Amino acid sequence: MMALVIFLRGVNVGGHRTFRPSLLAKKLRAYDVVNIGAAGTFVVRRPPSKAKFAATLRRELPFVAEVVLCEGREILRLAAENPFGAEPAPPGRVRFVSLLAKAARLHPALPLALPPGGEWLLRVLARKDRFVLGEYRRHMKTIGYLGQLDKIFGVPATTRNWNTIVAVVRILRDGKKGAGTPGE
Repeated sequence: MMALVIFLRGVNVGGHRTFRPSLLAKKLRAYDVVNIGAAGTFVVRRPPSKAKFAATLRRELPFVAEVVLCEGREILRLAAENPFGAEPAPPGRVRFVSLLAKAARLHPALPLALPPGGEWLLRVLARKDRFVLGEYRRHMKTIGYLGQLDKIFGVPATTRNWNTIVAVVRILRDGKKGAGTPGE
């Protein structure tokens, strides 16, 4: 089976549902799990099956958390499309990918900006299957706008910096162990 990529939703944020992802990866070493950063992102290089690994992961977590899984090939396909182009992000902007827990129930017109009037803090640029692509400005209110993606698409979403996706791709491609990601 192809590698799985795991995204935990809402962990290690604001002092809630805190844990050490590196310790969880060690517990799951039989599946060749690589931890990326502190936000609950893992590459599972030898998964048994999606369902079996999800059940194992949930048993090992110290709390109940939403687990969003996708196949490594989905991430590789997204990265191959180079959705943000070759230019670096403009200063003060962060590129992100939100992974929808399942197919979107709602299909808003894109691009869209939040807040809708005035200077935007979050822009949703495109959606490709379960991936929502955009950029945000660093601001105290931005996290609230990211939280609105659930309502906008009608299903739960979990968000990662594009740099985290690049780190996932690197692990999927070259198989090197361990890659911390700055900024998460």
